[in-house]
Amino acid sequence: MRKKIIAGNWKMNNDLNESQSLVSGIISGLGSDDKCEVIVCPPFTSLNEVHSLVKDSPVKLGAQNMFFEESGAYTGEISASMLKSVGCEYVILGHSERRTIFGESDEWINKKIKKAIESGLKVIFCVGETLAQREEGETDAVVKNQIINGLQNVTSENLKTITIAYEPIWAIGTGKTASPAQAQEVHAFIRNLIEEIYSKESAENLIIQYGGSVKPDNAASLLSQPDIDGALVGGACLKPASFLSIIASA
Repeated sequence: MRKKIIAGNWKMNNDLNESQSLVSGIISGLGSDDKCEVIVCPPFTSLNEVHSLVKDSPVKLGAQNMFFEESGAYTGEISASMLKSVGCEYVILGHSERRTIFGESDEWINKKIKKAIESGLKVIFCVGETLAQREEGETDAVVKNQIINGLQNVTSENLKTITIAYEPIWAIGTGKTASPAQAQEVHAFIRNLIEEIYSKESAENLIIQYGGSVKPDNAASLLSQPDIDGALVGGACLKPASFLSIIASA
């Protein structure tokens, strides 16, 4: 039985005080419940403070991005070791906003994934198609390409530290959500692809999250699908009540 993982991607929201307030509300509402894995991914400026608040709770700390070099002349970038030093266990890589707004390629994402694994970070690896690609019937081809390229030279042992998040780009921040059946179809495709690339055991153990306008009112129907193992939550994770409601659904 795969354990559900609910991760909150705060994106470019919350200063230090707002971060403290949000995570305190989540911890208070969650109590000692650890039936599913709960991860919060604040901005870099809040990571250290949030770690001090979550370290004695069931909540895990993640970052929203990192660079693939250890150190050097990379102005504005953050390394894996820096994330580890402030208590991060997870890092989100390949998010569609990094791909589309900042031009990150599959090659760069692959380098980041390998560096994260080498550094002992667990990865939430995001894949997904645009609305145009879906309407052209290219969803499977796009997702397959992103996964094959993103996981180049990643071993089956490495895969144990990776969660794949399927996030249709057309459903992120738009209020549109893939129907449970649409999401399940792509999740099943991803699991079958992992079986082809790796093994049946790897596929069965892989956690696949759904991301794309997940809210309290649709979380239960999405999370009840056989191949949906959690959620990567955006806007709905910015208020304790809505994030806790999604966790309760899991």
